[in-house]
Amino acid sequence: MTLGLDAKVLLLLSGLILLWALALGVWKFQQMATSATALAHPYVDIAHRAALMYSFATLVLAALAEFSGFPTAVNLIAGLVVTFFFVAAIVSYMVHGFLKDTDNQFENPVHGTHAFMWTLAVAEIGGTGVLVVGFVVGM
Repeated sequence: MTLGLDAKVLLLLSGLILLWALALGVWKFQQMATSATALAHPYVDIAHRAALMYSFATLVLAALAEFSGFPTAVNLIAGLVVTFFFVAAIVSYMVHGFLKDTDNQFENPVHGTHAFMWTLAVAEIGGTGVLVVGFVVGM
């Protein structure tokens, strides 16, 4: 059995996010090794953990896309929308970790933070929902 384009793209993205997570682990280790408290900045830690979790979540999206009864284009768009927001979240955590500007991005949120979070929630739940329904249709 050969994988569909949708599953291949999402599987590749899963692997790339996993590699990114491993690199973030090095950054986290470096901060832990040089910190008086032996802790990394909270957002460096969050970025590392989120990337690990999102890499495996993207793997689930790839499996759902592969067995979906929906057209490849629908699956690919749904999966890419979800993955885009996974990546955007990791990047935002990295920015806070690099700047060391906060340990809670909602304490003094920048303009647009709440709108972005609502958009992220709708996109991630919606895109994943499309793939789950596609999977059910394809059963």
